[in-house]
This record gives sequence, structure tokens and C-alpha cells, in this order.
Amino acid sequence: MSYMALYRKFRPREFSQVRGQDHIVSTLKNQISTGRIGHAYLFVGTRGTGKTTMAKLFSKALNCENPMEDGSPCGECASCRGADSGSSMNVIEMDAASNNSVDDVRRIIEEVSYPPTEGRYKVYIIDEVHMLSGAAFNALLKTLEEPPGYVIFILATTEPHKLPVTILSRCQRYDFHRIPNDVIEARLRELTEAEGVEIEDKALAYIARAGDGSMRDAISLLDQCIAFYLGEKLTFDKALYALGAVDTDIFSRLTRCIIAHDVAGAIAIIDEVVYQGRELSRFVTDLVWYLRNLMLIKSGEGMEEALDMTADNIARLREEAKMLELPVIFTYIRQLSDLSAKLRFSSQKRVITEIGIISLCRPGIKDDPGAILDRLITIEDKLNGGFYESPMVASDTEKQQIAREPLPDAMPKEVEDLAKRWQVVIAGIDSGMMRTMLSKALVSVSPDGHLMLIYDMSQPQQRTALEYMVYVRDEKPVNKLALEEYLSAEAGASITVEIKGNDSSVPKEKLYTSIVDTIARATGTKVEVEDF
Repeated sequence: MSYMALYRKFRPREFSQVRGQDHIVSTLKNQISTGRIGHAYLFVGTRGTGKTTMAKLFSKALNCENPMEDGSPCGECASCRGADSGSSMNVIEMDAASNNSVDDVRRIIEEVSYPPTEGRYKVYIIDEVHMLSGAAFNALLKTLEEPPGYVIFILATTEPHKLPVTILSRCQRYDFHRIPNDVIEARLRELTEAEGVEIEDKALAYIARAGDGSMRDAISLLDQCIAFYLGEKLTFDKALYALGAVDTDIFSRLTRCIIAHDVAGAIAIIDEVVYQGRELSRFVTDLVWYLRNLMLIKSGEGMEEALDMTADNIARLREEAKMLELPVIFTYIRQLSDLSAKLRFSSQKRVITEIGIISLCRPGIKDDPGAILDRLITIEDKLNGGFYESPMVASDTEKQQIAREPLPDAMPKEVEDLAKRWQVVIAGIDSGMMRTMLSKALVSVSPDGHLMLIYDMSQPQQRTALEYMVYVRDEKPVNKLALEEYLSAEAGASITVEIKGNDSSVPKEKLYTSIVDTIARATGTKVEVEDF
């Protein structure tokens, strides 16, 4: 007998074996046990989450001669045995990716007029249904709406948005979730024990994570690793080698090269990865995951529990977290995610990867807002010797006065007066960068009487300006605090600044009242704002 892939060999044959989709299992079992069977179902979810498996199980249970009280199939009757062996005449599967014409659908329409030769229901499973042509959908519509009582349609798709609304409205929709890593890992452990394969826990956890929420993908990767080291214990290093992946140490070294803007060192690591025969697409994906862990460590205390890493690796992450700020990590993740998407369709993976890594090392050659912010922060660090200094021009006497005796809270009238002479106020700021970022804002007064700066998030330059103003270092929004200190000295009262991002597609000028614009219109003057 020829070898059968693990995902086929261990395909669930009863509802209790399905993992990660309990909400759907419970609903379908209830329908069977109560006899409330629909005529059309739509199974939606990413690849490998169990759509086809559930469709086959459901069709098997529908025709079971001796179903359990909870709706599960008995697995022993002739109908169940025929479903398990694939010889049942009551289940017709069609792959819409290769059978998507109107003629293919017309054949189904002709067949539904004949009742099943055995059993109660004739079940049509149409996989990748979104691939049907427009004419095929139209041909299927009437039959899908009012099929004979013995016909049930189960449509499966990864892209429900491509289905006509007329089809969606005629089906009961069930969304299959991505399967959690711990659920996949537990299932893989069951399979390795059944197959008599010895495997390290660390290797099992890595393969489960590499499945990316897909049980089938994870089982296929496990199958690949077992075949590569047949008869041997499957260790973490062996799993990495079999899947073309790399150890965490390389990601740490590469991250430190990026932080240090060491292009030569970063390219040498890419060369090392290629020389070892690693798959660059998976390498970039795993690097994104490494930076995700770095992001969690940087986000707050106690996040180590969410990481499946050794104590040594977590200690190394903590060191790197001190070298980076969250906005910069966000930028790295965004750029690498874009790089990962490009690699899927590139025939020059190494060149594209090297370009992406160099872009991270040299943020100055990128023009996206996140990279600009990274470069601005780097420049400020260099100018200030690695320490933040207030960009304001308040005298030492003024600063000492502010520190010595707290100022009273500003009254709304004082805030309004400050906003009215905004251009004059910000002209006194030493930092040209700060002045530029403030010039992008619409200045108003909040209902609480605070000074309010509004930026349009749909505009890249304004988004960068907002990120600069809320930039956090040592858990403090240093630029915002410095601005409040300067404005308080200017007004002689404690000024609180609110910074808002306008996520609407409507420009901020149409949603908020600008005091600057009001004054400009009243005086007949024009306020010029320069772009950067």
C-alpha cells in the first residue's frame, strides 16, 4: 500500500476529533439531533482550518443509519463506512477552481432531480466556490434557493467577499477561526505518539507556530520533518534544518546590526542564511515574529509569559528592547511584512531581501512616515549625545520658577489667547523639527478647556508629526511634556495639551474649529504653512 500523508491519514472521522472549531461542531450536532437541517451552508475560513473536513463529517452524520444522541455519526453502519472510504454515492465533491463554468453547474442542476439511491440526503460540497464564474453563480441561484428536500449544498471558500450577495443570503454562514498554537501543538503531539515518533517539545512548538493557524499546514510540516529524519529523534535544530528555518540567535544578531545601522554585518548574516540553504521567505516571516516578541517585551512588564522562549533568549530580548523605541519597532514590523508579501511572488528573493534589510539599516533612504520618524529620533539622539533635551527656549530662571512653585491651571480664556497667537508662540521654539511638527496641526480648544492639536491620520506627513509629538521615552511622552512646559512658561499658567488623530476621511478642518483660521478670517490675513 502506498504511503498516505499524515493530514489525510489522521483526518477527523468524528466530531470529537475536530480541534479549534467547537462553536461550529456544537451547532451542527444540535441541528442533526433536533432535525433542524438547513438546505445550504457556507463554510468560511483560511486554508487548513477544517472547512472540507467539517463538510465531510456533516454529510456523513446526515446519512448515518444509527446516529448518536448528540448527532455524531456511529462510524459503523454501511453509510458511515462508505463515507470514510470515499465510496459513498450520496456525497458529491466539486472543486470550483477547476470546474467553474456554467456547464459544470448545469450538470449539478440535472443531477439534483434524482433522489439518492441510498440514505436520506444527497450532499454537494463545492470547494473554493468563489472561483465560479458569474454565469455559473446565476445558474446555481434558483436551485440553491429551493433545492429538493433531499439535497443539501455545502459551499466552502477562503474569500467570501467574492461571492454575490444573492448567494450569501441563501446560506447559513459558519466562520472557521484560525486555530491557536497550543491546540495545534496538542494535536501534533497526539499524531507523533500514534506514529511512534520521538520529538522535542521545542521542535513541536516551533512546527505548530510555523503552521500559522492552519492545522493542515502544521501536520504537513511535521510530516516533512519526520521524512527528513526518518527513524531519528526530531530535535529543534533538526526541525529548523528540515524546514529551512534558522535559530533565534541569528535574529538577535541581525536585529543588533539593524539597530547599529551596520549594513555590512547585516548582509553578512543574510549571506550566512543563504549559504546554509535556508528559505528566505520563512526567514523574513520568523524575523517578524522575533520583532513581535521584542514589541511585547517593550510594551510592559509581565509580557514574558506570552512568549514561548527560553530564559536566555528573553534576557537577550530585554537588552535589545532598551536599544529601541516602540514606534521604531512598529516601523520594522511594517517594512518586513511588506517584504514578506513581495517575496511570495519574487524570483530574486535574495536581492529583494537584501534591499529590505538595507532599508532597515539606513532609514534615511526610505520615505514612509515610520522611517522618517526613525531617522528624526536618531538625529535627535546624535545631536543631544543620546539624551533627550527640551527643544524649548525658556530661560533657566523660568525653568527654575516652574519647577519651584506649581502654576495654577490655565483658564479657558488663557488657553484661547495662547491659541490665537499660535504662530508667534511656536516661532520662539529653538527646535526647527518641533516647529515643523507643530505647524502641521490644526489648533483648537477642547471642551475641557485644554489646548488641542489635531492631525489627519490619512496624510503621511501629519501622521509622522503626530507620532513625533506622542513619542515615548522611558515611559514618558517627552515631546508633549516639553511642549507643555514651554507653553506653561509662555502663558504663566499650567497648560495641558491634547493631541488627537483624525481617522476620518473628512479633513480635520471640516470636523474641528480652528482658532487660527478664525482669527485669519477676521483680520483678513493668510497663515502660510510650509511642508517638509
